[in-house]
Amino acid sequence: MPTEPLSRGRIVAAAIDLIEREGADAISMRRIAAELGVGVMSLYNHVPSKDALLNGVAEAVLSEIEFTDDPDAHWADRVRTQARAFRQIASHYPRSTMLVVSRQLHSAAGLLPVERALATLRSAGFDGAEAVSMLRVFIAYIVGSLLREVGVTPAFAPAHTRTISPVGVDAALFPEVSSLASLLDECDHEEEFEFGLEMLIQAAAARAERGSGEQGSRGQASRQRGSREGTR
Repeated sequence: MPTEPLSRGRIVAAAIDLIEREGADAISMRRIAAELGVGVMSLYNHVPSKDALLNGVAEAVLSEIEFTDDPDAHWADRVRTQARAFRQIASHYPRSTMLVVSRQLHSAAGLLPVERALATLRSAGFDGAEAVSMLRVFIAYIVGSLLREVGVTPAFAPAHTRTISPVGVDAALFPEVSSLASLLDECDHEEEFEFGLEMLIQAAAARAERGSGEQGSRGQASRQRGSREGTR
């Protein structure tokens, strides 16, 4: 079969494959050229720099997110759907996802997920500053869950080996750890993700409700002041 012509898409795909195998530190234009079996200078006809290549990786990953949330659904349901969609793509490309959250992207592929998430949070009644802060919290939670799930960072959620043995824990010094060791040593990642996501949404909903109540109180106070001034 004839070799597929060199293109930006092929170069980005090779970079994603390398990142998932060895991490982002393995990326260099020379290494990508070797992976593709081409001269390094030929890459620059399609990707002007390593930085542009890494942006291309991040944009390619984000472009695979499937937005299936219903615009007419309740905002909390939309947040759940969007968070799950991001987690799904992050699970497929865990190391590349770390690259996604570390780069400022200004392309349509990079901005679309942010636009949809902010629009959803604004529709719940949050002001701009709150919406941005909440978006960052949700992203931090999803990425943190991903790191634990793929074993990038230590956590009380081992994937393959036991980390806490009830036999090896001094129950007198650590009574809670000792009694809950079996639970600390197990983790259903899907269940844990949904548990944490629900906690965040409930906290956001409580804040939205409190904000609506405060706005209502301020509006009522303003109307009462206007009424009193009108009777003077």
